[in-house]
Amino acid sequence: MQFCWRAEYAPAIEVTLVLTVAEARAKILAAAKPLSRTETVSLLESNGRILAHDVVAAVNVPPCDNSAMDGYAVRAAGCTGGVSIPVVGIVYAGSMPGLLEAGTAQRIFTGAPVPHGADTVVIQEDVAADPERIVISAGVTVKPGENIRRAGEDIAIGDILFSAGHRLRAPDIGLLASIGIDKVYVTTPLRVGLLCTGDELLEPGELPQAGKIYNSNRYLLSALLRDLGCEVIDAGIVKDDLAATEEALQKLAAKVDVVISTGGVSVGDADYVKQAVHAQGKLDVWKIAVKPGKPLAFGRIKQTPFFGLPGNPVSAFVTFLLFVRPFLQTLQGSAVNDLRHVPAHAGFDWPRAGKREEYLRVQLQGEDGVFVARALPNQGSGVLSSVCHADALLQVPVGRIFMTGDSVECLLLE
Repeated sequence: MQFCWRAEYAPAIEVTLVLTVAEARAKILAAAKPLSRTETVSLLESNGRILAHDVVAAVNVPPCDNSAMDGYAVRAAGCTGGVSIPVVGIVYAGSMPGLLEAGTAQRIFTGAPVPHGADTVVIQEDVAADPERIVISAGVTVKPGENIRRAGEDIAIGDILFSAGHRLRAPDIGLLASIGIDKVYVTTPLRVGLLCTGDELLEPGELPQAGKIYNSNRYLLSALLRDLGCEVIDAGIVKDDLAATEEALQKLAAKVDVVISTGGVSVGDADYVKQAVHAQGKLDVWKIAVKPGKPLAFGRIKQTPFFGLPGNPVSAFVTFLLFVRPFLQTLQGSAVNDLRHVPAHAGFDWPRAGKREEYLRVQLQGEDGVFVARALPNQGSGVLSSVCHADALLQVPVGRIFMTGDSVECLLLE
């Protein structure tokens, strides 16, 4: 199905926009200062944690030259097809072999240390063998260095394996174990306070009520924060009341590193978050030329950074990825790891030049070696299912129009 956004269906665009996406990101990230809290944890408990210092190898991997195959350790000189060589020993992984004399061979297994005096390993498939000797098969060429893994080939003493700020993954942890590390020095998880506002909100598990909706943002944002390794301090739901909102924000800000709220940052009569923050801090950013997500607020409650995300779940999701995620990564001491940009061809028309930078939920399909981006039909900011079915966000700059087949830029949703 071809999707075409028609101008007559588009809502009116407000003209009092404050910052572009790039300006807002720059201002927000300029306020992000890495926190210095660190701790030591067991390597087994380190998955997803962020290193607080460089990890430098103190050993070689492999620690010595070892055999890459099952076979026979020999000296290559004189080893040609038809030559008979006596077998004078066996080398197992973990053993310490003796010196290999010229003109002899030692049976060797994968991972076993190469004996001193040997310069190659002939694989067992290339010889005829009995317990006392081997005969090199006709046509086999034996070259020095074959089937030997050299000491330090993977990791050498003094190599910097990972720099401070690196987030550890399962392969990284295995690599650290391979050099004997059992503990790592990491940053302490950020404590992020989460607050949802709105008289209309119900918690999942409660019975449906007329005029009420289930609180999806609490669960969406909690999962996104935990994906970043944050400790979530959940303040639950606050009703649309100024005094209650002020009290909840003040209490939360006193015990966390960052406060995130959803809802209550627009211009409605019951939107109290903006007022509550102004009463005990300040807002540096409010309203961004982005769709979805224009009413995003950023500032401080006393000295605690604050984000006020829109109440619509797609808006909360998109603004979290664009603004909150890089801010939190910077506080963690990690490099900002934005969504990966991939080029694509548009699979639909976009004839309306917008006044806000837009992020469309799209599915990517490979056609003739390129991605084709096809928009999901309902791009409403309350349609969370569009995020679940999307592969990427198609970034539409301010004033951009395009037609089917034109080149576009997408951000992969991992």
